[in-house]
Amino acid sequence: MSTPKKILVGEDSSVIINLTKSVLAFEKYEMKAARNGKQVLELLDKEDFDLILMDISMPVMDGVTCTQAIRNLPDPKKSKLPIIAISGNVNNYTMDELRKFGFDDFIQKPLDFDKVLGTVNKYLI
Repeated sequence: MSTPKKILVGEDSSVIINLTKSVLAFEKYEMKAARNGKQVLELLDKEDFDLILMDISMPVMDGVTCTQAIRNLPDPKKSKLPIIAISGNVNNYTMDELRKFGFDDFIQKPLDFDKVLGTVNKYLI
């Protein structure tokens, strides 16, 4: 039996964290949540993950700043992790801009959980 893939979710909404955890559990993914970019970096420093779902708008450190910090990490495995942006403000950024920030993909809020699973599976299966 293979080890479950681990997903780190950077999100400040408890509702979205809980719903995402339930959806990811269907595919047997393990999930850890961080409430802001600083906590994402702290967890990433202590543990290995296979993918990150990153809210763009979070307190303390936003998702763009956090993603850029991850891309600059000295660990080649962690700096190249797939990072999927999640945001309700899709009109603020184009996909080209999100790629320049270091994101691999984007999911619009309110989250469509079929799209969440489809996008996550695209990078992990």
